[in-house]
Parts: sequence; structure tokens; C-alpha cells
Amino acid sequence: MTFSLAGRCARTGALGAVISSSSPAVASRCLWAGPRGVTLSQNVTDPRLGILGLQLLNQGYGAPGVLDQLVGARAHAQWRQIAVLDADGCSAVFTGAKGLGETATLQGEQSVAVGNLLAHAGVVTAMVQAFEARPGDLLAERLLAALEAGAAAGGEAGPVHSAGICVYEHEDWPHVDLRVDWSDTPIAALSQLWRQYAPQMRDYITRARCPDAAPSYGVPGNE
Repeated sequence: MTFSLAGRCARTGALGAVISSSSPAVASRCLWAGPRGVTLSQNVTDPRLGILGLQLLNQGYGAPGVLDQLVGARAHAQWRQIAVLDADGCSAVFTGAKGLGETATLQGEQSVAVGNLLAHAGVVTAMVQAFEARPGDLLAERLLAALEAGAAAGGEAGPVHSAGICVYEHEDWPHVDLRVDWSDTPIAALSQLWRQYAPQMRDYITRARCPDAAPSYGVPGNE
């Protein structure tokens, strides 16, 4: 019921992921990102695995070491689909024996795509290819291109209703953290939300680092 991709930008070191599902608010349960990596915990979801994955990445574990610990961390691993991408761009992935419907995974160049209840296994291939085709673009745009390509290739077997994207760059907070928790067209809505947010993204960073240099907030009462 979910397809997703985690990726790293080799130029900037930015890390992030994008996800969509037929379930509501998928990003709140399945996408766990930070400045040292990404954990995707999906299929029959246990959010605790995403939290633990980030903790292990912050302790310096690489993706394979994190995955080894996550698979054995709690009961019912056979229901889980987990992907990890670390700050070096290395990935690791696991799908349990009780993965739902058509499951597939693909590790790309500094990326990893995973899915379950897919229309077909080629969905993850389309996602990785779209991500790798745009190395000069902003990471958020590459991630959204991957999600759109996965949907165009068939996506989930049924209609999707939620989507999300998260990107970390050089700070402890995400530069991008956008979600569409319920919509008949969540991927299109997420792309529109990004287009609205993108022109202001750097201004929010400036406001955190050096508020005196920040531009006007553009709201009534602010000059």
C-alpha cells in the first residue's frame, strides 16, 4: 500500500525521501529522516523501527548495520518492509515474507526505492531512473520527479490518498517537510505545495541563522 524512495545529492550532501500510499497521513508513520540518513518503515508499519533507525544512524552506524539491527529489533519482522540510506549514500533494504501484494525494491546510485501492493515491480525501477536522470537539480525536485515517475508507471495497485517529502541539508532541522495527508490527487497536490514553498525555502533558513538579514514576512502588519 506504499511506494517510496530515499535519496542523497552527491553535490550538496542533502538527504531526503518521498512517499505515497492509499492510507492517510503515510509520511507521519513511514518516513523518518534526519541529517545523518533516512529510514523508511512500511508495509504493515511499525513506526518504532523508523525512530530506532534514526537513533542508530545518529550513533554512526551505516545503512547495513542499521538494517541488521532493525530486522531483529522487534517481533513480526516478516510483516515489515524497511529501507535505510545513510549520509554516505549507502543503502540497505529488507522485505519480510508477509509483504503485501506485489513487492519490489531497487538500490540505485545513492538512492533506494521500495514498494508493496504495487501495480508491478517496474514501479521502483521507474522511480530510481527518474531520480538518477536529474543529478543537477535540487534534491526535493529529484525526489518529486521519482514519485511522479512511480505513479506514472502504475504506482500502487489502487488509488493513493496521501504523500510526503522531507529533505535535510546542512542543519539539524529539515529544509523541506511537506505533507498531503488526504487527497484524491495527493502527488499532484504535493508537487503544487512544493512549488508554493520552494521560493521561500532559503528565506526560512536565513530567518533561523540571521533574522536581521531576513526579508519581509509578507503578511499584514509587517513592513
